[in-house]
Amino acid sequence: MKYKAVIFDLFGTLIENFTRSEYEQVLADMASIVSAPPDKFRQLWLDSFYERTTGIHPTKQASIEYICRKLDIPVTAIQVEQAALIRQEYTRRSFRLKPDAVEVLSTLKSQGFKIALVSDCSSEVPAVWKETPFTPFFDVTIFSCDAGVKKPDPRIYRMATDKLGVKPEDCLYVGDGSSNELTGALKVGMYPVLIRDPNEPVDVHYIEREDSWNGPMISSLTEVLNLVK
Repeated sequence: MKYKAVIFDLFGTLIENFTRSEYEQVLADMASIVSAPPDKFRQLWLDSFYERTTGIHPTKQASIEYICRKLDIPVTAIQVEQAALIRQEYTRRSFRLKPDAVEVLSTLKSQGFKIALVSDCSSEVPAVWKETPFTPFFDVTIFSCDAGVKKPDPRIYRMATDKLGVKPEDCLYVGDGSSNELTGALKVGMYPVLIRDPNEPVDVHYIEREDSWNGPMISSLTEVLNLVK
């Protein structure tokens, strides 16, 4: 067997990426709840991505309260909860599964591959993940908000390989290139492949995406099955 394990990213890989327009509308709705200027709220939310995805802000409520403090805006607990609910429901709606995801995962599992998830995400994602049909297929899930580190930090990849009981060089890594994840996977010894949907919306929201990646690339998850033969 060429690989012993396949490690997947989440957003833009197993589920559809969300667009900037919908993302900004959600932030505007949250800002309205706490009576914050939408542009300033949005910028501070974007600027605190690291804090959310590494658990420094352990909850969405903590992120909202942080922004309100930065803007010197008094806010009630009820307002914080209402804004947090908007974020939570948006996260749930954003879990739009790639059409071939479940079939590919099922096939990999039946062929004996170990499967892991490594996702840069904030605290609301793990709860929504548990509601998906993906969970039975995964041996290991690493969420950056719980791990305390995010991609491309080599530690987050090694957490996955250590828990899987495999070496990095035994792993195929599949991701859409956000957070410089492919370069990070390559540096620890994995075999990374970029997945990029040719029909992806032009205004996809992403963080530090590797558009200059010149390594292997696929356009659908189904192609992973050819890579592991």
